[in-house]
Amino acid sequence: MRWLLIFWIFMLSAVAYLDRVNISIAGASIAAEYHLTDVRLGYVFSSFLIGYALCQAPAGRLADRFGPRRVIALAVVWWGLFTALTASVPARLGGALALLICIRMLLGAGEAVIYPASNHFVSKWIPTTERGLANGWIFAGVGAGAGATPPLITTIMIHHGWRAAFWISAALGVVAGAVWFAVARDNPERHPWVSSGELAHIQAGLTLEAKGAEQAPSTRSRGPQLPWRVILKSREVAAMALSYFSYGYVAWIFFSWFFIYLARVRGLNLKASAIFAMLPFLAMAAGSPGGGAISDALTRRLGKRSGRCLFSLAVMLMAAAFLASGAYVHSARLASIVLAGGAGSLYLSQSCYWSVTADIAGNSSGSVSGLMNMGGQIGGAVTASLTPAIAAAYGWTASFLVAATLCALGGLAWLLVDPERLLTEAESTHP
Repeated sequence: MRWLLIFWIFMLSAVAYLDRVNISIAGASIAAEYHLTDVRLGYVFSSFLIGYALCQAPAGRLADRFGPRRVIALAVVWWGLFTALTASVPARLGGALALLICIRMLLGAGEAVIYPASNHFVSKWIPTTERGLANGWIFAGVGAGAGATPPLITTIMIHHGWRAAFWISAALGVVAGAVWFAVARDNPERHPWVSSGELAHIQAGLTLEAKGAEQAPSTRSRGPQLPWRVILKSREVAAMALSYFSYGYVAWIFFSWFFIYLARVRGLNLKASAIFAMLPFLAMAAGSPGGGAISDALTRRLGKRSGRCLFSLAVMLMAAAFLASGAYVHSARLASIVLAGGAGSLYLSQSCYWSVTADIAGNSSGSVSGLMNMGGQIGGAVTASLTPAIAAAYGWTASFLVAATLCALGGLAWLLVDPERLLTEAESTHP
């Protein structure tokens, strides 16, 4: 049952990225209709990420307090509404740009729930040695949703226009959220479909904090949360948030600008751009569960330091190398493949971030992972606006070289993380 629910979070993750990446595919049409420059279009892209980033920590706290089942279901309805509203702004309306920015910011606020709440779910349902694979599948939804977006949105746009593509995206989200609410439960002992053998396996593999909560099932999803002062003083949390800033900066080049980059800079037509724009997201979809499985295997064999931290360092350095080299490749199609290798390598490390935060934070895993994810989304917001500015001043090669440098620095930040150091009240007395 735990893997069935992880699969459905994978589906929700895919829909979430469909709802946020569709605007980059429709970006050229939106810019033409609303008379937006690339920089102003970048403001619209960034507004989603600002709302998303600012609400990460509060969203994680909500999931810790009320449980992921209700919080995710309500969030899906919220983001479906604002996806539909994005396509409802009249082109001739005065202040249309400001309204689009507000709508996208509120969409980001709603989507902020999905991954902190998912991480809380993982901390309650998934034994610690399986969390790499579980998180890998959850974030494979990022690649699957983003990868399906170019051909799906392009096809709908060709036949029905970009607004219809947004309305269809919104409807898919509401359906997926309704299924989640029907089948999910916050705790395995409350789910009628969980066998006694599976329940025993889950409880035996939980971290110390989660095991302690087992003694009080009625309050388990709303167990005691760590004070913010403890979380904010943690070296591990700070290092992962900074590293995830770099991660988000790199990832959002693909989510925000890669389709436009292929069409305008590399000269591919709409159909070819849609096909080759899928490659990074397919690499993400493969890299995320693959990296999770490798990380789990290394963790069981060599410990969490090697399986989570050193593994992430290695693959992020590899991603930096792909990004730097791909920017110089002359052939548009070959460059797409090399840069996709960078995206796939980056996503090999994805599950490690979320597995470590679930391991060290226990009942506060939503809050801690939300704070970490805030760093990632601030990085995304920066790249959504800064990437075209760097490209305009120095060329697109420079934009990718900046991303490669940040990716390498983000990998090195993993050297500061001790994945065995649990966050407790006592942490507030330690340096």
